[in-house]
Amino acid sequence: MFGKGVRLFKLFGFEVKIDASWLIIALLVTLTLARGVFPLNYKGLSSSAYWAMGIIGALGLFASIIFHEFFHSIVARKYGLPMKGITLFVFGGVAEMEDEPPNAKTEFLMALAGPLSSIVLGFAFYGLTGALPGMPLYISGVIAYLSFINFVLAGFNLIPAFPLDGGRILRSLLWHWKGNIRWATRVASAIGSGFGLFLIIMGLLGLFQGNVVGGVWSFLIGMFIRSASQMSYQQVLLRRALEGQTVARLMKKDPVTVAPSTSVEQLVEDYFFKYHFKMFPVASNGDLSGCISMAEVKDIPREQRSRKTVGELVHSCSPHNTIAPDADAMRALRQMSKGGEDKLLVVREGHLEGILTRNDILRYFSAKMELGEIEDNP
Repeated sequence: MFGKGVRLFKLFGFEVKIDASWLIIALLVTLTLARGVFPLNYKGLSSSAYWAMGIIGALGLFASIIFHEFFHSIVARKYGLPMKGITLFVFGGVAEMEDEPPNAKTEFLMALAGPLSSIVLGFAFYGLTGALPGMPLYISGVIAYLSFINFVLAGFNLIPAFPLDGGRILRSLLWHWKGNIRWATRVASAIGSGFGLFLIIMGLLGLFQGNVVGGVWSFLIGMFIRSASQMSYQQVLLRRALEGQTVARLMKKDPVTVAPSTSVEQLVEDYFFKYHFKMFPVASNGDLSGCISMAEVKDIPREQRSRKTVGELVHSCSPHNTIAPDADAMRALRQMSKGGEDKLLVVREGHLEGILTRNDILRYFSAKMELGEIEDNP
């Protein structure tokens, strides 16, 4: 759903990353707080005070979202669900799971942990305003805002619209009832998609009535929820399609390889320009020597390319871009997503047996869908 993100820091073993889209929202939140919310509710302060409140309020929202997603991750780890980290994106944050929860109970507890943590944090900020009387208005105003916004985060996330936390709670209950995660996801995703459509319509109505800011926010959030709910269901169907399938079943045999004796000039003309791949396996008689990519070639002057060979530049292939033929196909897809790869070299004991691309997996999934071989009835 999101890009790789930029790593900010590591918290108790969880990587906290930020998607570029969140920076835009952070600026909008700061502007809204500094020019609208705080001047409206706390009159008589200087412009610099309002801007300081806006910046601190946006940073507090940033920390509150991390706090919320962190508790999702803690519960998931407790029940053995691998978590890659936490990424802040355009409308909040997401705890990145490498797989679906193993059972309905884990899903329920993990989904509930986030809103409960926001409620606790909201009450903590609320108590802080009473525990520290005589605070300057610009400080008490920010604390009051953080108390309010955490209750809003909890309330909004408890709406039973997948993939919001409330939608995940609903899915866990449906899953427990029918024992079928695909059916439960289909129902919860349909509700989430409908809720997203409702927000889109309300946003358009708001725009027509002159409420530009509220209308735009409602429209964008609705678009996000609708898209995310539909994508979540597709991911469950994808897992169903790949169940029991190995990499060897989906890979292409006899991939394009480069011999170590190939000149760099020939590599550029006959491989990079012809096949448009950024990386090629280097092999002799099927035995993998390593990998060669554009990164090793781009700094070599043109006049020297005919005198240098691929064997002089080849480097070892990494665990990120290689996989065994008997590995699970879903694991291969996760490996691609985690490492930002579009293809994996299929290797057994140093011998290159084939290549698996993301498109190979998606084409297989599309064929299964068109043939009606993916059942999701309870």
